[in-house]
Amino acid sequence: MATTQTHEQPRTVSRSHTGGAPACRFCGAALSHTLVDLGMSPLCESYVPADRLMQMEPFYPLHVYICDQCYLAQLEEFVPAEEIFTEYAYFSSYADSWVEHARLYTEMITKRLGLDRKSLVVEIASNDGYLLQHFVKRGIPAIGVEPARNIAKVAIERGVPTVINFFGVATARQLVSEGMQADLLLGNNVLAQVPDLNDFVAGMKIMLKPGGVLTMEFPHLLRLMRENQFDTIYHEHFSYFSFMTVEKIFARHGLTLFDVEELPTHGGSLRIYGRHAEDSVKPLTERVFQMRADEETAGLNTLGAYRAFDEQVKETKRKILAFLIEARRAGKTIVGYGAPGKGNTLLNYCGIRTDFIDFTVDRNTFKQGKFLPGTRIPIHHPDMIRNAQPDYLFILPWNFKDEIIEQNAFIREWGGKFVVPIPEITVYE
Repeated sequence: MATTQTHEQPRTVSRSHTGGAPACRFCGAALSHTLVDLGMSPLCESYVPADRLMQMEPFYPLHVYICDQCYLAQLEEFVPAEEIFTEYAYFSSYADSWVEHARLYTEMITKRLGLDRKSLVVEIASNDGYLLQHFVKRGIPAIGVEPARNIAKVAIERGVPTVINFFGVATARQLVSEGMQADLLLGNNVLAQVPDLNDFVAGMKIMLKPGGVLTMEFPHLLRLMRENQFDTIYHEHFSYFSFMTVEKIFARHGLTLFDVEELPTHGGSLRIYGRHAEDSVKPLTERVFQMRADEETAGLNTLGAYRAFDEQVKETKRKILAFLIEARRAGKTIVGYGAPGKGNTLLNYCGIRTDFIDFTVDRNTFKQGKFLPGTRIPIHHPDMIRNAQPDYLFILPWNFKDEIIEQNAFIREWGGKFVVPIPEITVYE
């Protein structure tokens, strides 16, 4: 049974006392250096129902700063996390390859840590139980912490005990007072979505059992910049991390990162392994030293490495628009595949609406029948692809392109082709 608790109110990013500049959410330094400015954009998961098409939609600046002290890339917080994540449209289980990724992780970490029926696994931002279900099936006690009530309900129905709350110091203390402290504490693609990083990581310190291990996965800032992945920037993602910066954040709160893996997920992610600083049983692996060296070689500890990204993004936009304009002038039809947050950033930044893409489709029934935020492109069931027989299927969740191309190979029956916009606009015959 789920435990429902009162939501903690996330704190808004403060403004520096030195003037009007925003302050770094980790170290508090004034932010004056731009990584990329994507203009104004709506909240990327705020899908528009048909009865609200004629109503106003709020847009907010999508301007990423880089801190010149700790090199944390970050957006300002314009909307409290509670407004974004209490009712959420992203269900992890709709991506088959992501569920398989979670299953393989479960196998690996169970063996590596020797988890059994006496252990406790806690996942922060556990979504619809896509990952914890694998621990439950193994008989390993597991509990999720998930702020979105609609998504937590699905996890509970799946047999995954879920606390409906934001995670931080207060939630951690409450759970520990109830006898819950984690042998394994994990969070996949949640660190970027935390406005109050210090409260969040301090809560992890409390939640982790002495001798326990934490793992976190998040997109790697180095890969984001190298491969033009600007569409992974949206208001729900408050921060973007290099390994050297995330090391500093965890170290401030008494947690040491002793291992790191590079993953192909979401265009290139890191999986970090952490322990209590006083836990000397787990020495730093060679991969930690190698990752530090790789980032230093790339110049991520200097501002120079970040200055070229803004122009790089503008050129990517020009190439995408050039392809779409040429295709439309040639009389070609284009339909989107997917309605992910990243797709909404790309479409709004590039100004792509129904003048270029007739509609998009998504397997998520929560999104079907609604319209994309900002661009108001209609979202249909995937069956509409066969009905429309488009010349091009424009894949918005490009991180799942192989899975999507395989599932929709039938478009070749009428000569349809796949288009992937990132890192470079590419047509797959």
